[in-house]
Amino acid sequence: MATIPTPEAGLVINYAYLWRRERLIGQDEGRKDRPSVIVLAVERGAEGASMVTVLPITHRAPEQPGEAVEIPLPVKRHLGLDDSTSWIVVTEGNTFVWPGYDLRTRVRRDSYDYGFLPPRLFDQVLAAFLKLHPTGRTLVPRD
Repeated sequence: MATIPTPEAGLVINYAYLWRRERLIGQDEGRKDRPSVIVLAVERGAEGASMVTVLPITHRAPEQPGEAVEIPLPVKRHLGLDDSTSWIVVTEGNTFVWPGYDLRTRVRRDSYDYGFLPPRLFDQVLAAFLKLHPTGRTLVPRD
């Protein structure tokens, strides 16, 4: 049985991500498990639980510059992802109490995660995310 990892910024997990557009039409479950990056993990006081924010990884190129950060091929290979161009979307995210009910084990793997983004790439993703989300209003709560 897979061990649930400690939620840490930069960790790429397998997660049933719920897009904001799906939430707006009334869906409450993500339709597809996908790699998602933990961008924020904040421990909540005496409870010991962590509030986590994840950003989705997709093959769909952004419509506008600044909406996503491209993942370099060497990083994709390090994480065990396919060789197709992929993007980390920074215009929206999901928030939940870790580990939540949408954390998924990887197909044919005894693991919930893919590993960590390199620090320089993570810093770029975090900066782009924080620039667009100073108030967190576009985050989809999952609890």
